[in-house]
Amino acid sequence: MSMASHIPLALSILGTFANHYPLGSGSQKAPPPPPSIAPSAPPQNNTSTAVSSGPAHTSGPKPSANPNVPPPNTNSTLSTNPPTTNPVALCDTCQLRPKHFDGTKTHPYCSKTCANKKLLSNGNSNGSNSTTGASGNCNFCHNRPKYIDGTKTHDFCSKACAKSASGPQRKPTLGGGNNNNSKSVCQAPGCQNPPHSSGNDYCSMAHKTLGETLCLMCLLAPKMANSPFCSQTCIDDADSKGPMVLEVPFGHVTFKSAVAEQFKASWRHAGTTCPPVRRVYKILSPKASLAAYDAYRADVETRGHFVGTGRSAGNENRRWHGTRRVCNLGDKGQTQLCSSTNCSLCCIVRTSFDVGLWGKKTGWGRFGKGIYTSSTSSKSNDYSHNDCKSSLKAILLNKVVVGKGCKLLQDNTSLTSPPTGYDSVLAEKGGSLNYDELVVYDNDAIRPSFLVMYEP
Repeated sequence: MSMASHIPLALSILGTFANHYPLGSGSQKAPPPPPSIAPSAPPQNNTSTAVSSGPAHTSGPKPSANPNVPPPNTNSTLSTNPPTTNPVALCDTCQLRPKHFDGTKTHPYCSKTCANKKLLSNGNSNGSNSTTGASGNCNFCHNRPKYIDGTKTHDFCSKACAKSASGPQRKPTLGGGNNNNSKSVCQAPGCQNPPHSSGNDYCSMAHKTLGETLCLMCLLAPKMANSPFCSQTCIDDADSKGPMVLEVPFGHVTFKSAVAEQFKASWRHAGTTCPPVRRVYKILSPKASLAAYDAYRADVETRGHFVGTGRSAGNENRRWHGTRRVCNLGDKGQTQLCSSTNCSLCCIVRTSFDVGLWGKKTGWGRFGKGIYTSSTSSKSNDYSHNDCKSSLKAILLNKVVVGKGCKLLQDNTSLTSPPTGYDSVLAEKGGSLNYDELVVYDNDAIRPSFLVMYEP
């Protein structure tokens, strides 16, 4: 078939196309665009563009372009700020911790410690305040501040002092409890539960442990392992109040393990029975006095290097000393030092030992002009005398820097210092002595640590 035969057909098709789509002028509208091309949007306030590019309005949240997205939180900017504590809610004393809330009432203080500090400061600033007693101190021991439970100021600093004030001269009990007293409560601080039926003074073993290890200064928190106090705050408080004595609670670990047991174990006189210890007091020496003792001990340690051989610094030991008592210091409720220069007990508690007074009471010394102590409580008992009416005797337990001791068996009354190269004299049993003696010749080699009251 030739190409010419197709020409009429092609012309027919072109004619038909021309009739449907004629060539128009400029006024003819353009055909609509294909459906795949989106029509241009008219200029209007589109919500989504206003949120992303326009300024934020404070009158309310903008509606979201997506109906499934919730409106924004108008308070979201507040959550980015760090939380703050209302200063009104802080403790009135320390201004650091929040006030204590007991479930029904908000107290003005964070703890009993801060409450007692506030009471003590009020007592000192008000002078003779009839509602708080002398400086707000306990009516029994006269040393610690009275206890405040948040609503009431009690007459005593602790249950131990309240119990001592209301009872007779302390006697040891079998089990320690008082089961016949229906009003008795657990002796742990702040506990009002009745004591356990086993006869203890506490409602539980946990409270028994707490009561036996309380800080001797505040009687509120457990003491530290190597200190009778619970914190540096109580240590500083004790340093600032010396010289004074603090009664150790009867069931306290310091009473039993640290003092009474040593008194009993070192009672060695044959044919005698060790008397029971009734009261123990911790002696607080002035800060300057303790600093001088510490400096002397450090000097002895530097020379002798005792710590390296497993001993204590300066070869420090505890020794007994009996002396004369003119007043009733140490009896029930008697914690104030007297002013008599004849009361050797109060003079030692107040200013420690003075080698310058050597021979004033005894008239001589086997090992010269020194300060005498012994590891034997029954020997020191021979030097304990009362020039007052009392049912108890007093003896001192002291810390002594022994250092390098010179052992002697025979008297040497001419000594005014330890032999050359030594720090003390260790007079041993045998020879001229039936029981040991330790003699130091420097006032700073010894400090009183405990006052022990026992039956004659």
